[in-house]
Amino acid sequence: MPQSPRSPRTPSHRPRRSSSGRPNGNHDPNGRSSGNRSPNRSRPAAAARPGSGPAAEVDRQLAAAFAAPAPAVRTFAELGLPAPIIAALTARGIEAPFPIQARTMPDALAGRDVLGRAETGSGKTLAFGLPMLARLAAGVDHRRAGTPRGLVLVPTRELAQQVTDALVPLGQAMRVKVTAVYGGAPMGRQIDALKRGVDIVVATPGRLVDLIERRVCSLAQVEVAVLDEADYMADLGFLPAVTKLLDMTPTGGQRMLFSATLDRGVARLVDSYLTDPAVHAVASGSSPVESMDHKLFTVRAVDKLTVTAEVASRPGRTLLFVRTKHGADRLAKQLQRAGVDAGAIHGNLNQNQRQRALDAFASGHARVLVATDVAARGIHVDDVDLVIHFDPPNDHKDYLHRSGRTARAGNAGTVLSLAQPEQVRALTRLHLDAQVTATTVAVHPGHEAVRLLATSGTPIVPDPRSAPRPVARSNPRHYNSRRRPGAPRRAA
Repeated sequence: MPQSPRSPRTPSHRPRRSSSGRPNGNHDPNGRSSGNRSPNRSRPAAAARPGSGPAAEVDRQLAAAFAAPAPAVRTFAELGLPAPIIAALTARGIEAPFPIQARTMPDALAGRDVLGRAETGSGKTLAFGLPMLARLAAGVDHRRAGTPRGLVLVPTRELAQQVTDALVPLGQAMRVKVTAVYGGAPMGRQIDALKRGVDIVVATPGRLVDLIERRVCSLAQVEVAVLDEADYMADLGFLPAVTKLLDMTPTGGQRMLFSATLDRGVARLVDSYLTDPAVHAVASGSSPVESMDHKLFTVRAVDKLTVTAEVASRPGRTLLFVRTKHGADRLAKQLQRAGVDAGAIHGNLNQNQRQRALDAFASGHARVLVATDVAARGIHVDDVDLVIHFDPPNDHKDYLHRSGRTARAGNAGTVLSLAQPEQVRALTRLHLDAQVTATTVAVHPGHEAVRLLATSGTPIVPDPRSAPRPVARSNPRHYNSRRRPGAPRRAA
């Protein structure tokens, strides 16, 4: 199914959609709140000045949306969702909408473009997923092979699987078929799923481009397109692929974009691909989660690993961050030698290895997981009560993204940064940029502060229904390893 590339749309290329039933401007035929409108992009451009331009204006709109009173919505029925979806939610123990869902769903259900700012773990998957399921349910009898009508673009394979896992059981209630396509997994199975016909594809950009180039998928019938964690896709350099894919979708379709921040090219996506979006925010782009306790341990280089192993031996679930793939494997092995059951997750692992590591961590068979920044975007475990920055993050935004893996679903959490003396100044400045106040303590092995943290947390009881699986190991092709004399070589 070839698709001819089209140049990126400008405001003049996107006509108003009143003829198809979509409301223009602030009009809403259902009487629902339409949120804060973005500026009309057809106005003549003003002279450049500090604080001007699309990004600055949308930032102001988001600030106003964040300050707006929360809607008085207590149930999904009040939002106008179909009864089968409500029944499926109830069966899964989901009774009331999260704030981002209560704010965005009325506009999403009305067909408006939506710009939402929400942190990971805020419930944004259902905020865009439920309206998409409700809208696409009407066309399930006309499903065509390789031609989805809904598209969700995400930055990582773990997030693609997590979104799919959340939507599949709810889609079954409306006969809407959802599938995931991402790298690191067999392409043949994904091609077979597309050929059988799907309504919604959840995809990482690179794999979806590959499938389109193989002519097994077409975006020509996409009615709803969603960008989730758009800021992280920008960080990973995916925006050229994202714009290429969006240009393959029909003009006039509904677009929803969710992002924690609007820098690094995200504002240009908003300006180019969203028409008069309803703007909603439930978390400030610069404010930390209030339920996090931030700590900074200064430690000598020779004691760093010992202190880390002492803290990681705690009964609660612990997530450690490092900068490199090799560093993740090395630290996990060092912790294992110290008696800590630790696994590692990073980009050099194939999908099965990564999933085994995540499953072991989520089920409690491995209480400690060492992760790189990229891999951690797919970690969605609610009861992680300690995040450790073993290696310092690149900047305050990475600090907040890493730290956001704890204090989820209304729980409290602790964030610990480990710093050698020469790193303290940079980390202190980073904390200021992140607008967090960290308690600083100079520690050594056996220090009282270390012992207190090492005994903290609710003991994790492994799920008896989940048999222990091997913790993910690196693909030996990526690493140099010593071979015992006389031992046979491994096949590549």
